[in-house]
Amino acid sequence: MRDRFDGIEVFVEAVEAGGFKRAADRLSLTPSAVGKAIARLEERLGVRLFQRTTRTQCLTEDGQQYYERCLRAIEELRTGESLLETGRREVVGKLRVSLPVLFGRYCVAPILRAYA
Repeated sequence: MRDRFDGIEVFVEAVEAGGFKRAADRLSLTPSAVGKAIARLEERLGVRLFQRTTRTQCLTEDGQQYYERCLRAIEELRTGESLLETGRREVVGKLRVSLPVLFGRYCVAPILRAYA
C-alpha cells in the first residue's frame, strides 16, 4: 500500500514550487532525487505528468488532473488529522471533586441544581 503513495508528496511540491530545483530545496532533497521520484511515479502511473525541456517543466493535461486529485486527497487527510487532534483536546471522563461539606452545600449545590 505504501508504494501507491510514493512520490505524491514530491510531485505536489514540484508543482507548487514551480520546478524540481525549488521543490528539492523545500524537501531537503537533491534535484536528482526529485527527478527520479517523479520519473518513478510517471512509470508506475503509465503517463507523463510533466512536459520537460532543458529550462522548464510544466504539467501535462494528465498531470494537471492528477495534481487536482492529489490536492483533494491531501486536504481530506489533513481534515481527518485535525478531527483526531480536536478529539484529543476535548475533556472526557468523570470529574471528581473533593471539598468541605459546607462549601458544597452553600456554593456548589445551588450551581448543580441550576445546571441539572
